[in-house]
Amino acid sequence: MNGSRTGLVGENGAGKTTLLRVLAGTSEPDSGTIEYDRGTDIGYLPQDLAELGSGSVMQFLSDSAGISSIRQRLSETEGKISQMREGALELKPALALHEKLERDFSHRGGYAFEAAAQKVLRGLGFVPGDSERPCGEFSGGWKFRIALAAILLRVPDVLLLDEPTNNLDTESMEWLEGWLSDYRGIIIFVSHDRRFLGGISTEIADLARGEITHYSMGYERYLVEKEAAAERLERTIEDQKERIEHLERFVERFRYKASKASQVQSRIKQLEKMEIYEREEPGKSVKIKFPEAPRSGYEVIRTRDLAQRYGSNEIFSGVNVEIHRGERVALVGVNGAGKSTFLRLISGVEPPSEGDVKLGHNVKLAYFSQESAQNLDYSHTVWEEASRTGSTMTEAARRNLLGAFLFSGDDIKKPVRVLSGGEKSRLSLFKLLLSDSNLLILDEPTNHLDMKTRGIFQDALLQYGGSLLVISHDRFFLDKFAERVLEIRDGRLYDYPGNYSWFIERRAQTLFAGTSGGVADTERESFRERRRQKASERNRLYRMKKAFADKIKPLEAEITRNEARRAEIDDLLCNPETLSVSASVQKLMLERKEIEKLLTSNYKIWEELSAAMEDVK
Repeated sequence: MNGSRTGLVGENGAGKTTLLRVLAGTSEPDSGTIEYDRGTDIGYLPQDLAELGSGSVMQFLSDSAGISSIRQRLSETEGKISQMREGALELKPALALHEKLERDFSHRGGYAFEAAAQKVLRGLGFVPGDSERPCGEFSGGWKFRIALAAILLRVPDVLLLDEPTNNLDTESMEWLEGWLSDYRGIIIFVSHDRRFLGGISTEIADLARGEITHYSMGYERYLVEKEAAAERLERTIEDQKERIEHLERFVERFRYKASKASQVQSRIKQLEKMEIYEREEPGKSVKIKFPEAPRSGYEVIRTRDLAQRYGSNEIFSGVNVEIHRGERVALVGVNGAGKSTFLRLISGVEPPSEGDVKLGHNVKLAYFSQESAQNLDYSHTVWEEASRTGSTMTEAARRNLLGAFLFSGDDIKKPVRVLSGGEKSRLSLFKLLLSDSNLLILDEPTNHLDMKTRGIFQDALLQYGGSLLVISHDRFFLDKFAERVLEIRDGRLYDYPGNYSWFIERRAQTLFAGTSGGVADTERESFRERRRQKASERNRLYRMKKAFADKIKPLEAEITRNEARRAEIDDLLCNPETLSVSASVQKLMLERKEIEKLLTSNYKIWEELSAAMEDVK
């Protein structure tokens, strides 16, 4: 139906991309057929793009929209007409063809195509002059944007989009949402961006175990309905279980009683015909929690007159910013603005051209780069890399946690260099989790994670007790996570106290008014007051948690000593020499009994203290 925008959702490996390929006609189905109305134009944007050729960006867009071929045919037809004599038999059909081509050219927007193309390119983050550059000069992410621009400019009847936001910055995502919202054709798209799904979809197709469940509603309502459906299924399963048990008890009780034979047979048939409802088996998922962050000084990061240049290309300059203990800061800006560069300077990966970066007292920094080579040593195996973390975790506990990150069995023997992008990201995040840090610097940490794992990791970040500076294109997460937004734009840094939605609204106001950006002094003072209140609250929580931690730490040490002594006694009681002396055995048994009693008491106290510390809010 025209105007429908269907979000195709499902676990990784459910077959979403395969289904889009089949719908696009690039893959054949094993069975069944797909029918479109005659003449339906289908535009398909895959995740993996073919090369775009050696021509300019504008040439590629013109060719993809069919403008170039019609323009060439028009030129050829006009040339032939100009050579025909008046009254020639060929003139009338040639004029008719020319008229048809002109209508076709006009219908495809040929006369205004270049202006429309420039508008779309600007929306997707290109700068003036890019349209004349050869496609081959652009990186993979920018080539993806060129291909997306070509699909949009074609304005096909059906749009099939596989992760269209993967290579877009937040500004380009906002623009694409607006364009797709006005599009009148049919859209079927796959996305792991929750805000994009919520903003675009009018219906949801949930692909699971080879079957599609259709929901005639947007993404947020779908989430509520799916949870309600799961609860209904759970009740149905429990009711059916009781029914089956009741029937089986009757059959078992009266199986050999002749007077009940017909009733027994009736119940056996009911059991045989019954369609058994089953719970959907949950896939393996990552369950993680960051360790308690050691306390840092109030000022965590301070930059003064920070600038970075590469040759004559100035990325940014004059950056002065302070980040304080416990703040959760999002760093945003268009692709190429210098966000990743800024994080590398903060993390000490590269030196600035000018200015300096200072970290506060007792700041322990952990850095996650988009480039996996900066996070991992490709010459190691997964296990070797996992063992390099400074954590005191035992080998068994480390293996268990690796399993939670979906590395189990022989997976841990794999060389890092052969891992997929998602596997490298998970291994990097595993190392990050075990780091002793109170400042996390994260550059797109969830790019290669599926929606479920991404949500679990983001929830862990929301519970992290240290300071955070994060680049992310996940706008739903930014709204939940950020209490302050730093924007790099046109070589400068602008400071917005608030979440992502507030930033978008405030930036739009400043740009419309023609001002540079940022916030007024009154707003900034209000933010500082809120920050002081939050810092006071964090200090209160820290003191309360520390009081519990001070009790838990010696208790854990005592438990460890007693567990070790109990294990030592168990070894002695297995020794024939010890067993030959009854007095020694009796003494050890009494000691073990006392230790067991003490451990039981300490375990209970430890659980109560830990639960109380968790409840501190």
